[in-house]
This record gives sequence, C-alpha cells and structure tokens, in this order.
Amino acid sequence: MKKHAFIVLFTFLICVKQSWAQANLLNAKVPQEIGIQNEQQIKADNSSPIAYGYVDDRDILWSKTVWETIDLDERINFPYYYPTINNGYLSNTRQSLYRILIDNINSGNITEIYSTSYFNEKLTPEDLEDRLLSKKLSAIGIEKSNSGEVVTDNDYDIYKIETDKVIQYRIKGTWYVNKRLGELKYRLLGIAPVAPDVSTLSEGPAAMADALVPLFWVWFPDARETLSKSKVFNSRNSSQPITFDNMLNSRRFNSVIYQEENVYEDRAVDQYIYEDALRQLLESERIKSVIRDFEQDLWNN
Repeated sequence: MKKHAFIVLFTFLICVKQSWAQANLLNAKVPQEIGIQNEQQIKADNSSPIAYGYVDDRDILWSKTVWETIDLDERINFPYYYPTINNGYLSNTRQSLYRILIDNINSGNITEIYSTSYFNEKLTPEDLEDRLLSKKLSAIGIEKSNSGEVVTDNDYDIYKIETDKVIQYRIKGTWYVNKRLGELKYRLLGIAPVAPDVSTLSEGPAAMADALVPLFWVWFPDARETLSKSKVFNSRNSSQPITFDNMLNSRRFNSVIYQEENVYEDRAVDQYIYEDALRQLLESERIKSVIRDFEQDLWNN
C-alpha cells in the first residue's frame, strides 16, 4: 500500500515538473507547437495561489507594519527586473514584474490600484496614464505653434515609463506573532514600482535620478491570482521556474526598511536621520532586529 502511494506521488510530481517547464519543447515538430500543453498537462498545472489561512484578530499577540525598498541593481533582485524588452519573442514566456502588473491592470485582471501605501485613494487605468505617459511639443511643434500653424499628434514627443525605467519596488507588509501557532509570520499587503517621474524623462539622467516616485500601489492579495500564473526565470534550472507569487511570499529578495509604523505619523527613516546613508542603513537593521528579537524573547522569557 505504501509502495503504491509512493508511485502515485512520484508520478504526480513528475507531471507537475513537466508542466512547469516550457511545455512541449522537446516534442514539438514545428516551433509553433512550443508552449502548447496537452489535456493532462493543463490539469496538472494547478497555478492557483496557496490560500492564506484565516487569522483571527484575537490570535495576533504582536504585530509591526514596515515599508521596504527592493533595489533592482542588486543581483539577487534581478528576476524582478528582467527581461526589459517586450519584443514578442522572449517576452512571450518571460516577463518582468512591472510588465505583468501593468498588462493585467490594463486588461482588468488587477483592479485594486491606489495612489498611496495606505490604500485610500483608488486609481483607474485612465488615472495611470497621466503617471506613465508624457507628451511634449517637439522643436518642430513649437515652431508650428509660434507661427500659428495647426499642431498635430505627430508634433509631440512621447515619453513612457517602461520596464527599464523601474529601478526599485516598494513593499508594505506586516510581521505578526500568531499565538496559536507560536511563530512569527509575514503578510505582504502592497507593492509599488518606483521609477523617475514621467515629466523628467526628457531632462536627462541627472533629473531622473532625483525624481524617483512610486508609480502606483497594488493591493497584493488582489494580484496574487495573476502573479501565481506568471513564472520567474530560474537561472539554476530553467525547467523549474517559480512564480512571482511564491517569490514574494517567501521573501526571496533583498530589501531595506525605509519606514515603520510609529507614533510620529509613521515617519520614514530619512526624515529623522538626514543625509547619512550609513546611519540610515544601521537604523533599518535595528528595526529588523527588533522584529527578530521579539520572537526569540517570546521563548526565552
């Protein structure tokens, strides 16, 4: 009986593994067949996100909400940045996190979009256009306008936020101790791509570097269904990618805390430690230590 159960489990894992790889790659007779799954693969490819367990407010012994920055210049965070191109070839099977978010916002799959990390000002796709697209009169357009000629759409230079302009992500989440389980847990609440203000794209790198802003905040639970269907390239084994939902929930990234909830109106670290990057980093590590130490002290007292 145990042997039979092991064979069934092993067969299931093999099917799941095959479904995670690029479907039909080794069996395709023509390139057009690559990526086409058969019925068995479709059934085995259960890409629904793992549901969060219900947590009663009375079970939360302690909690702290923090805001963090994920710097995409760090190698460990590269999977969230690449690929930067959207040429219809590589981007058919691999997309950056920003491209997945913006495409699904435009298609209506992600609807909980907000302007701040407190999720109190909801945005529509139309509102996002002003944040992501800028039109300025070209030199020829200015000449036409000054001479009284009719200015057309062709007389404008268009600047748009694309994947390569997104250099950071900001996330908001809550650490909490579940007294029923007796362990420290983390729940990701929101994520925001950070890029230069679209109005500075025409002014050069220096102006862009000084004008980084969060483009929009996504309520993370609303995006989980979409992110669980989007795979991240695995540089160690390309036949077994991982989903963005799993990557973010398992905290497979490096980040720095830039803000925590506090009595001073949730002020950020750089608001009370001025122009000192080292001390700001040490303050971030101190906040992390407070979170870690609470779990340790829970069992030592």
